[in-house]
Amino acid sequence: MTTTPGSPARRGRPGYDLESLLQVAVRLFNERGYDGTSMEDLSRKLGITKSAIYHHVPSKQELLRLAVDRALGGLFAVAQETENIEGRAIDRLEHLVRGSVLVLVEQLPFVTLLLRVRGNTKVERAALARRREFDRIVTELVKQAETEGDVRPDIDPAVTSRLLFGMVNSLTEWYRPRRGSSPAELADAVSKIAFDGLRLPS
Repeated sequence: MTTTPGSPARRGRPGYDLESLLQVAVRLFNERGYDGTSMEDLSRKLGITKSAIYHHVPSKQELLRLAVDRALGGLFAVAQETENIEGRAIDRLEHLVRGSVLVLVEQLPFVTLLLRVRGNTKVERAALARRREFDRIVTELVKQAETEGDVRPDIDPAVTSRLLFGMVNSLTEWYRPRRGSSPAELADAVSKIAFDGLRLPS
């Protein structure tokens, strides 16, 4: 039986619980690629034996599952919030974009890893399927906003949704937390650039 982040972890070497193990694993997966990282690499980086790692997780694939599930969990939580908001679809769409930026900033290494999976394993294929489900939610909101007359109708809703989240996802390539800026300011900037161009003049 494995533990999940946020639940009491079985004790291994002092200083290495499941959460700290996961943080290091995600960093290595992002640096070397999932396929290019072995459990031996991870044990060397941590300075513990492979058996100590297996005390917490049964496999490298389980580490990947925990990591991408954390990113997906954050994104789908925002999607659920969006469904519960009353009002026009354009406003719900903007809420979803802003919330997704905040999730990306908060869970930057995890979202970065999610965006790099290619479907080579069962875990990756499941993650890609959930990403497509999220894309469908975005596309449906764009369609609703177009029907309500708030979004320009001359662009395919699927293209609009891909462009919107292409911009959001590009943050993983260049965004680095720094003093003097806040996640909310970044979300404001993305929303202004995206939605000032999307909205039809009133």
